Order: sequence, then structure tokens, then C-alpha cells
Amino acid sequence: MTRFTREELQAARDRLVPDVVADGLRVLFCGINPGLMTAATGHHFARPGNRFWPALHRSGFTAVPLHPSEQRELLSYGLGITNVVARATARADELSAEEYREGGRLLAAKVARLRPRWLAVLGVTAYRAAFDDRKAQVGPQARTIGGTRVWVLPNPSGLNAHWTPAALAEEFGRLREAAARE
Repeated sequence: MTRFTREELQAARDRLVPDVVADGLRVLFCGINPGLMTAATGHHFARPGNRFWPALHRSGFTAVPLHPSEQRELLSYGLGITNVVARATARADELSAEEYREGGRLLAAKVARLRPRWLAVLGVTAYRAAFDDRKAQVGPQARTIGGTRVWVLPNPSGLNAHWTPAALAEEFGRLREAAARE
């Protein structure tokens, strides 16, 4: 794994990381915003402590464990990745309420254009802020965007320690099962 200096990581601040998307995906996963490691590498969920990639595999979405550098392989599974807010920061709490709201508007337009079957927002706090839904909980939502169903997953960051790797994989698996039925 490439090691970055503090200066190199700080230089990645505000960078944009390209989405991994295609029309008609089974599930479009949506992070809060890129972290500095993601922006430095150009690979989503690249921070070593992030549990997105292990949860994706343990839940059965992928046949083999994928490394962030293999993110384009997601497309072969009908999966993709985007973010609520495009710009990279060290922490999500650096984002303003307006950035979340604008991110929600842009995300809704992206989903309407790409038409995935499911949008999976990774983080209930981000979902609440982006879509002004203060009562949202982890799981399927009543909201749809066009024909796209919405599911809120726990944030896979290692900082979200009350969601264990097994519990994350179980919640990801609930979405996988729902997506397989449709």
C-alpha cells in the first residue's frame, strides 16, 4: 500500500474523485464525501480502516474480496459508487448543511439520469442532512427517486465502531437480498 505524507494528504483536500457508475445499475452506493486517502489515491473507500469493501464481500455482493484499486470491477456486478458531496475533506463534519442539501439535489438528478434499481446511502446522518429527513433510520426508505428505491446503510468508516464488521455485512446482506428479489 502506498504511504502518503501528511502534506500529500492535505494536498488532496477538495479534490474530486470520479464516480464509478453506469446506466441501470442494481445498486448505486453513495458515500458521504471522499476522504483525503480516497482523493489521494483516486479510489473510493481507500482508507485502510474503512469497512466498505469487506462488508460488500461478506454480504455476498461480490464473489471475491475487492481492493479499492479494483473499484471498476463493481460494474461487472451491477454496482457503482458516488458521493453525496463531491469534494474531499479530512472529516465529514467539515461539510456545511448547504453542501449536504445541494449534494442531495445533485444526487437525486444523477439517480434520475442513471436509473439504478436501488440507491444505498452509506450513513444515516448524511441521508438525513441531504434529503431533509430527520427521522430516517437504517434500512429501506419510503422515498423513491423516480423508479429507484432508497436504502440507508450504516457508515462503514472505522470510526463508526458501534456497527461491527459482522453487523455491517448483515445490513449490506439485507439490501442484497432485497435487490435480488427485484
